[in-house]
Amino acid sequence: MIIINYPEPDFRIKNEEGKESIFDILRKKWVVLTPEEWVRQNFIKYLIEDKKYPSSLIATEKELRLGELKKRFDILVYDKNHKPWLMVECKSMEVKLDEAVLQQVLRYNISIPVKFLVITNGSNCYVWENKNGQLVECTEIPAMD
Repeated sequence: MIIINYPEPDFRIKNEEGKESIFDILRKKWVVLTPEEWVRQNFIKYLIEDKKYPSSLIATEKELRLGELKKRFDILVYDKNHKPWLMVECKSMEVKLDEAVLQQVLRYNISIPVKFLVITNGSNCYVWENKNGQLVECTEIPAMD
């Protein structure tokens, strides 16, 4: 398990009609501030500010197909050749990162194969590298080449 020291939050948050929204810098729009969205926005900020991933190579909340099902991944990072490289599944802080969460990101990985898989609930984070079809747990978030 990896513990992440997130950057100091300086998000744009607004409250309209009793609902809080946060400005998503990648989607360039206001989104409802759910517990999962809070984790997603903090993780995106961590990738950009601490890991120095270019924001232009990060996608969030895009649709993917699993057979007939339409799903959405949380975060997808592309490599410098614009190929899917790292996928992140975010859960709210009270959700335990268990086998079911790993299986979810593995299903998404069928549609969008990546080298690295990440699951996080904000407090905890697990990372695996796909090495020749075998998942190997990593001790840190990978640096971009």
